Amino acid sequence: MMNHTELNEFILLGIPQTQGLETVLFVTFSFIYIFTLLGNLLILTAVVSSSSLRTPMYIFLGLLSIFDILLPSVTCPKMLFYLSGHSHAISYKGCAAQLFFFHFLGSTEGCLYSVMAFDRFVAICHPLRYMLIISPNVCVSLLMAAWLMGCLEATILTSFTFQLTYCGPNQVNYFFCDIPAVLPLACGDSSLAQKVSSTYVSFLALILLFSVCVSYICIGIAILRIHSAKGRQKAFSMCSAHLIAILCAYGPIIMIYVQPTPNTLLGAVMQILNNIISPMLNSLIYSLRNREVKQSLKRVFHNVVLTFLD
Repeated sequence: MMNHTELNEFILLGIPQTQGLETVLFVTFSFIYIFTLLGNLLILTAVVSSSSLRTPMYIFLGLLSIFDILLPSVTCPKMLFYLSGHSHAISYKGCAAQLFFFHFLGSTEGCLYSVMAFDRFVAICHPLRYMLIISPNVCVSLLMAAWLMGCLEATILTSFTFQLTYCGPNQVNYFFCDIPAVLPLACGDSSLAQKVSSTYVSFLALILLFSVCVSYICIGIAILRIHSAKGRQKAFSMCSAHLIAILCAYGPIIMIYVQPTPNTLLGAVMQILNNIISPMLNSLIYSLRNREVKQSLKRVFHNVVLTFLD
């Protein structure tokens, strides 16, 4: 990459139009980030420690918690570092790595949402064949496909972004290195990279969202066919947490990349919702809406208290 640029570093200017609010933002995002880490670690602990939760549904949930720990960790520590009064500089390679891992983890998590929707579809629409359809080999294949899809997208987007020449301004008017903020700094024509990035991200997001919608339409039809109110309520409770998490995740993504005229402030707010708030909400959604997870967490806390007392 160094053969294509004269810049050694970029300067992250932070969230647009928030000058003078550094202390407030530092305290707020520190609390959110710590809560996100602790909440998702608790869910991961509940899944790992309980033998009754070692099913595909909860394995996927455990993986989602891992992604919800890693994704904000790509951008939040650096943001907290400069909000606390330290340097806003990020190296050229660090900027490229931040962009790559943000899109890699984000798109892989999006694929995981689709896998989880398919899992719920099979569980509700084909319960007797669930273990046959969602076998260990199928789970591994689906997860490998999600990782490969995320890696492919991140590689393509990072390559198109950093194959350009960066020799002039190095101030990124954003709180991390994302494509819409970095490309305007290129010395050459960045129109192709802009079109490829917006088209690719929007297309993948819409395809994944479409697959989720198809799964939940079939689930909704199956739930309406259940005669007992208790059965409908049980089926709905199996999906409600996941559906809420999907709406929180896909809403900001579509707003960011589909808006006709990019707005830096709106984009920053949407990225904060997607990158920082949504991972925190996932831990709340799944812990409060899932009875098995709550029971497992109670057992974990009970064992911790007994160990402490002993």
